[in-house]
Amino acid sequence: MKEEIKPYIQSWEVFDDAKERIDDWMDYYNNDRYQTALKGMSPNEYYRYIKTKELPPALGPQ
Repeated sequence: MKEEIKPYIQSWEVFDDAKERIDDWMDYYNNDRYQTALKGMSPNEYYRYIKTKELPPALGPQ
């Protein structure tokens, strides 16, 4: 995360600027960043898969 947000640090003027960027990055990481170690799913998709044993629509049977 540190490398991804590093270019934005100089433009932050208040704590809320940093919090907003970090929250955006965390949302991206947990919902949109697909990982091969998690069977090609995002962390949230993998969590739902483990709990329900149902694959996300994009990975489910065609």
